Amino acid sequence: MNAVVAYESIYGNTRQIAEAVAAGLASVGEVEVVSVNHGDASAAEDADALIVGGPTHMHGLATSMSRKGAAHAAEEEDDITLEPGAADGPGLRNWLTQRSGNGRPAAAFDTRLDRSPVLTGAAARGIAKRLRRRGYDVIADPESFFVEDSEGPLADGELDRARAWGESLAELIGRS
Repeated sequence: MNAVVAYESIYGNTRQIAEAVAAGLASVGEVEVVSVNHGDASAAEDADALIVGGPTHMHGLATSMSRKGAAHAAEEEDDITLEPGAADGPGLRNWLTQRSGNGRPAAAFDTRLDRSPVLTGAAARGIAKRLRRRGYDVIADPESFFVEDSEGPLADGELDRARAWGESLAELIGRS
């Protein structure tokens, strides 16, 4: 069995979570981590399971406008670095429209501030909804991982929590 963890990342926080989730998924077999920022996440087409994550922007999935805003913010701050392709890549919204699940297992995660989702939103909910619409069997509730502020870093313990979530997904995928 093989799984793909596909992600969109602006400042690198979601990439770090994707890598930790993939480490937790290792028991399912081959696990590949791919960035949709580069537009090449075709490995998802043949994956037995798909885990998808992105940052929460303006209460949901990043948009071309919010990615450009993030790029502008990074230009103004010396200590902020954008992930390659973050400002001008195709984005997760577009990437998800090109998927077809055919009943394969999937799960969704996001990165966001540790506040009520009523205040921050949660991109994982939108990702899960889109996965279901594309024919995936979403096997777990959408999961959020927390950053200390809008650019990061990740809150303490989030990489361990992501790895543990990946392990729980591996068990659920094994039962699918």
